[in-house]
Amino acid sequence: MSAHSSPRGTLFLVPTPLDFGIQDATPVSPSTWLPAETLEVASRVTHWITENAKSTRAFLKRVDAVASLAAPLQSQQIVELPRSAHKKGDHAPQAGGDAQARALLEPALLGSDMGLVSEAGMPAIADPGSSIVRAAHAQNIRVVPLTGPISLMLALAASGLNGQSFAFVGYVPQEASERARRLKELEALALKTGQTQIVIETPYRNTALLQALLHALHPHTRLAVCGALTLPQQVCRSAVVSEWKRSPNLANDVPLDAPCVFLLGR
Repeated sequence: MSAHSSPRGTLFLVPTPLDFGIQDATPVSPSTWLPAETLEVASRVTHWITENAKSTRAFLKRVDAVASLAAPLQSQQIVELPRSAHKKGDHAPQAGGDAQARALLEPALLGSDMGLVSEAGMPAIADPGSSIVRAAHAQNIRVVPLTGPISLMLALAASGLNGQSFAFVGYVPQEASERARRLKELEALALKTGQTQIVIETPYRNTALLQALLHALHPHTRLAVCGALTLPQQVCRSAVVSEWKRSPNLANDVPLDAPCVFLLGR
């Protein structure tokens, strides 16, 4: 950077409450799960890169209720990630996607702080945004992750499974035989190495995934399911598979119609 160049802005990774995207969820104040520093930063940022513009406006409206926005909501500059980032993810470097990400960061190159957000939780973890972070590092833009809820870590802490070695493997196949094969593969890895395996699914397929897990896994394998984390109806249940099968109330207690995290191991 030359002596006459404007200082670059900072890219803040801004977590959002976990109730976004949950139908009929009662909105919670952002101060319930976001510390004052995160809210202060969110209130003064006016340039945003987001998974979903509508949810970002709803988030900023909540922020404004506890920490006045630096610019009116209608003046906030909000741009969405490319559609391909939603469908295929953006964690794998690719020339076209990373070039688009660099273009989205132009306000930071001109000196404006920017915020990266997803619909719920921490951006770039189980959500798109990695390409933006890579592009920021490539352009010498400071990257600062802010504190807030991350469902994967909350579920791991509540599971009773190994928190020293774990892997988030995302979604498993929808087709029954392929899904069973993948679950057995993950179980074998977990039992051999002790590494906890973490899986998620679209809420309307949570029941099918739980049934598949109970069918595919060995009786002594530990399975934890955490649903609606941070919300009033949140439930975390952890037991070996044989106990899940003996006690139907374990499954009945979990709000499977809400986002859930599934963890398996020993």
